[in-house]
Amino acid sequence: MYIFIGITYFLFLLYAAVMLMYRHWFIKLSPFEPKAIHIPNTSFSIIIPARNEADNIGLLLQSIINQNYPANLWEVIVIDDFSTDATAQIVGEMGNTFPNIHLIELAKQPQVGKLNAYKKKAIETGIGIAKNNWIMTTDADCVVGKEWLSTYDAYIQENNPVFVGGPVAFTNDGSVLQTFQCIDFMALQGITAAAASTGTHSMSNGANLAYKKETFIAVDGFKGIDDIASGDDMLLMNKIKQAFPKKMGYVFSAKAIVYTAPMQTLNSFLNQRIRWASKTNKYKEASVIVVLWMVLLLNISLVLMPFLSVFFPPMLGFWLLLMILKTWVEASFAVHIAAFFSIPLHWKDSLLQVPHILYTSLAGCFGILGKYQWKDRKVQ
Repeated sequence: MYIFIGITYFLFLLYAAVMLMYRHWFIKLSPFEPKAIHIPNTSFSIIIPARNEADNIGLLLQSIINQNYPANLWEVIVIDDFSTDATAQIVGEMGNTFPNIHLIELAKQPQVGKLNAYKKKAIETGIGIAKNNWIMTTDADCVVGKEWLSTYDAYIQENNPVFVGGPVAFTNDGSVLQTFQCIDFMALQGITAAAASTGTHSMSNGANLAYKKETFIAVDGFKGIDDIASGDDMLLMNKIKQAFPKKMGYVFSAKAIVYTAPMQTLNSFLNQRIRWASKTNKYKEASVIVVLWMVLLLNISLVLMPFLSVFFPPMLGFWLLLMILKTWVEASFAVHIAAFFSIPLHWKDSLLQVPHILYTSLAGCFGILGKYQWKDRKVQ
């Protein structure tokens, strides 16, 4: 038992060191501010895959229409992914009013049979007809601020990247489930920004990405990862980073935040996290794989310790100490991330630590198996 405790403490020390390193990098970040004189110049093609998003797609399109950015410098391409609701109808009607909104129905495209990566196929189809050099991707259940495109344009003009990530935040109705998701996702976004600030770019989110069309073509798009259901963001980012390591960027600005709703049920939340975890063994960088496995093994160990204390009572004390230390390390980082996203934190949020280690362990293990339910589809 002491060997198990020793291994767990070693994993925790590694985890704490990594988290404090991310915290250090994040605190050093300065929000991006465009120059005083800023003339819009970048042309964007905004690619939006959508499957059964009738309740959300109109809000997203309206938020894009409301951009403080010249309409002649952007277009929207919504790719309807075999929706069974009114998604296509809503997009079509808005396209009749706003000519720079276009609808592509995946079901009507040639050579689209049964796939495992429908979202990648949708994005690839949209990029194929995009007329602008900069591709932006977001999700159909998101909403963007009025300065979204303007902020990206300023960053691109000043830094000349080929790939740019941006912050994403969950909305929160105050329920326990949504609060849990909001804080958990906020932490992931903090790590994303911290890593990007050093040029390592370990994570990204397809709800808020931009890259050059010519860059996508240069790395053969999703070739080599097109059989993986997830990874239209992080796995593509890794391909681009390998080819253009000095041309990666991240817009650390509140004006660039994309907002999206968390999952409404526990089942959909778990399936979402399993989908994210399913990419673990697909990364090419050893450092990313080591960190992901370290986090998974630590959380599994913390889940097992209370049960093992039945046979070895002193283990419960070791477990409580580790939980307190883990909560402190994470909270010291979380307060800074929450300040950027304007997310309120409360001491009671620390009680979410127990379900957090449980869900992380479950999502990680099932993610390795690679099977889950998403958008009414069974994915393998």
